[in-house]
Amino acid sequence: MKNYELSLTEMNRLVKWYNKNKRDLPWRNTGDAYDVWLSEIMLQQTRVEAVIPYFLRFKDALPTIPSLATVEEDTLLRLWEGLGYYNRVRNLQKCAQVLIQRYNSQLPQDYESLLSLPGIGPYTAGAIGAIAYGKPYAAVDGNVLRVLARYFGSKEDIRKPQVRKQFEICIQDYYQKIQKGIEKDKNYIPSFTQVLMELGALCCIPNGMPNCKDCPLKKTCISYQKNLYDSIPYRSSLKDRKIIHRTLFLIRCGNKLLIHKRPNKGLLANLYEFVGVDSSFTKKESLLYIQDLGFEPLHISLLPNSKHIFSHVEWHMKAYEVEVSEIYSLKKDYRFVTKKELQSLAIPSAFKTYLDYYNLRD
Repeated sequence: MKNYELSLTEMNRLVKWYNKNKRDLPWRNTGDAYDVWLSEIMLQQTRVEAVIPYFLRFKDALPTIPSLATVEEDTLLRLWEGLGYYNRVRNLQKCAQVLIQRYNSQLPQDYESLLSLPGIGPYTAGAIGAIAYGKPYAAVDGNVLRVLARYFGSKEDIRKPQVRKQFEICIQDYYQKIQKGIEKDKNYIPSFTQVLMELGALCCIPNGMPNCKDCPLKKTCISYQKNLYDSIPYRSSLKDRKIIHRTLFLIRCGNKLLIHKRPNKGLLANLYEFVGVDSSFTKKESLLYIQDLGFEPLHISLLPNSKHIFSHVEWHMKAYEVEVSEIYSLKKDYRFVTKKELQSLAIPSAFKTYLDYYNLRD
C-alpha cells in the first residue's frame, strides 16, 4: 500500500483559497447537520446545479427530521421525482425514523453511530461528521479521489476500495499532524473537507481539460507538472449494461390515463409507471395485450421512441397510445388518473418523454 502525505503549507493554501472562492450553496454555512446530510444524499449521482432547486423544495416541504420521518410515501417520492435512485430517499426516511427513536431527532456526531444508520455509508458519515460537526473524519467521494489521484500522480484504479482507503488514511494522518491547529480553528475541518470537493467541481473537472490555471495546488501537482490529467485518475470499466426492450401503453379513457404501481421490491419499487411489458410488441400484439387487461381498444397509434439509462440496465422503449371504451373493474395496483391527480404522484424520469408529450408536468 502506497503512503501519500499532504503538505501542511499546501493544504493551508487550499483552505484559504476555499474561503475566498467557495460557491454560495443553500446547504452551506447553515450550521444544520440535516442540511449537510440531505445535500450529500441528493448529490450522489447528481450535479450541484440540478440539486439546488430540489434541495430548496424538499426543505420547504420537510424542514425538520420529524417532518421527514412522518411524511406519506407518495408525497416523499413526488418531492424526489427527477433525482432518480429512489432508494436514497426511502433510506432518508428510514434513517429519520431511527433518529427519532434513538437520537432525539438529531444526527449523532461520532462516526460509528453515523455509519450504523440506514443509507449512510463511509463517505456520508465522514461528510456529516466533518462538515456539520468539525470532526476529523475523512470524506472521500469521486471528486476527492480525482483531485488526490491527480495531485499525487497515482495511476492506481480508483474503483478499488483499497485505493479509496489509502486516501482516507492520508487525510486522517494529516489531521493528526495538525491537531493543535484544528483545536484553535473549528472551521478548518469543514473548510478542508469541502475544498477537496470544490476543487473537483471547479478546477479538477472529470471530463475535458481541467482548469489548472486557477488551481491553488498546481505548483506541486504531479499531474499538472507531467501533463497527466488525461490518464489520471485511472478507472477500470464497469460491466456492460443489460439492454431491455420495453413496450409502453398509454391507455386513455376520456381525460384519464391508466397507471400502474410497481412492486415494492426491485427497480423503481413502489413508483407509478405507464403500463408496460419487457418485450417489443407489434401493434397487433399490443391490441391483444390491452384486451387481456380487460379493455376494449377503440384506437391505437404509435408514439415516439425513448431510452433511459440506469446504472446497470438500459430501457429501450417504444410506446403506443391506446384509447379504450368505458372503464370496468381494474386489476390490483392499476388506476385511472386525471392530469391533476397524476401531478401528486411520483412518476420516474424514465418516462419523461411521455410526461412531456402529454404535458403532464407543469
